Parts: sequence; structure tokens; C-alpha cells
Amino acid sequence: MQLIDTHSHLYDEAFDEDRAEALLRAANEGVEKLLLPAIDSESHEALFALARRDRSRLIPMMGLHPTSINDNPHWREELALVEKYLATPPEGIAPFCAVGEIGLDFYWSSDFKDEQTEAFIYQLRLAAERDLPVAIHTRAAWEAMSEVIGSEWQRAREAGKRLRGVFHAFSEDAATYRRLKELTHGDFCFGIGGVVTYKKSVVATAVPEMELRDILLETDCPYLTPVPHRGKRNESSYVSHTCRKVAELKGVDPATVATQTTENSQRLFNLNA
Repeated sequence: MQLIDTHSHLYDEAFDEDRAEALLRAANEGVEKLLLPAIDSESHEALFALARRDRSRLIPMMGLHPTSINDNPHWREELALVEKYLATPPEGIAPFCAVGEIGLDFYWSSDFKDEQTEAFIYQLRLAAERDLPVAIHTRAAWEAMSEVIGSEWQRAREAGKRLRGVFHAFSEDAATYRRLKELTHGDFCFGIGGVVTYKKSVVATAVPEMELRDILLETDCPYLTPVPHRGKRNESSYVSHTCRKVAELKGVDPATVATQTTENSQRLFNLNA
């Protein structure tokens, strides 16, 4: 099977002792590409260093994570840095495949809703201007995120531009899937990760209704580790467990899921260009 991990933080310090080995394990599981979302300037150098290891396999994104805005008086400077890198990527890395990860996260604090929303809208418009997809992080903010996406999707369309991307770490129910798909007219995919393997997973009840064309596979490593490794550090090789679980829920062969989700990733992120 050929797989793509569409959301991997393999540059995180959790892999400092065995990053090369983790990359090899991923290759042995058929993970042909890893997409690397940005967080903020504190981790940019680690992200770029990893991306330089293999331009054809390790594909970076650029964006400002919503929780990096909280309690950060310099978040607008961070946004300016995102825009700078999108205009002029660092040497030695593949072109940024998306603006991400961006979004809204009110889980830790609801004191920065206005700042997060401003930064989110700003980055959505950057993506539309550059015809890049977005990787959207949402936690405890689904209603607010949906309102922004609906408005910005329409704005982009009226301007003759596209707003498309992935709802990263989608863990909601079938009703939310249907609503978001209608809201974005099918221009967004849904990132399914290790949560789908959990015993009381809500998204596992939604997957049977989801079209395979709408699904991307991801790990969000080192977080959200799938069964049977739950409780340990996640890594990109474990995307194969998610693939098998989605196949089980859809009643199809894992190879079918691998083929379709890989095609979805290539289409959305323009990976064959």
C-alpha cells in the first residue's frame, strides 16, 4: 500500500533521539510522503531542517497555529513572517503545499477569540490569494470556525478565487460532516487520524457515511496515537492503523482506502506538480 500522512509533526523534539528510524519505519509501512504543518517561529528551523532531508518526501506547510496567538503580544509579527515565507520560501525545501496549520482553538482559553479569528481570516485570505489549500485546526470552536469558513468561502468565490483545504483531526459526527461539506460545496476534505480507532470514537460513527473521496489520512504525531499503540508516542508509520480502521468501517479493502486517500491528498495538495 502507498500512504500519505497528511499531518505529521515529525520535526517535534519528541523524535530527536530516533527521527531517522521513525522515517524508515514510515517508509516500511508504505508512507511515501509526510506533510509537515507549521506551528510558529519557535519550531520553524526544526521544520525546515527536516524538510531539507528529502524534498520529494517531506513536504512543508506554513502557517500560525491558533494557540500560538494566546498570550503572545507578537502574534502579528508572526503572521508577517508567515506571509514572508509564503512569498519567499527558505532554500532547500519543497514548495509549501498548504497554509497550515491554522484555525480556532478555544479549549485552553476563550480570552483570545478575537485575535484568533483575525489571524484565521488573514491566513485564509493569504491562501486564497496564492491558490493554496489550508489545513484547519479546530478545538472547542466548531460553530465559530464554521461561520468563518462559510463566509470566507463565499468571499473567495465572489472574487474569482478558491478556498479549499482539510479539516484536520476531524472527530465530529455525521451531521457535522454533512454540514461542513454543504457549507464548502465539497471543496474541503476531512483528516481522519488515530481517534477513529478509539472505543467510544464519535467520528467512527460518521465514517460509514463519509465518501472516500472526502477522506485524508493523518497521524498528527506525536499526538493522538491510534490503537493498538494508544498511550505511547504517535509516529507517521501508524497511519496504516488508521487506514485499516477506515477500511473496516467502510466495508472495503485497506488497499482501496490507501489508493483513494492518496489520490485525494495528491489532488488537494498538488503533490504531483
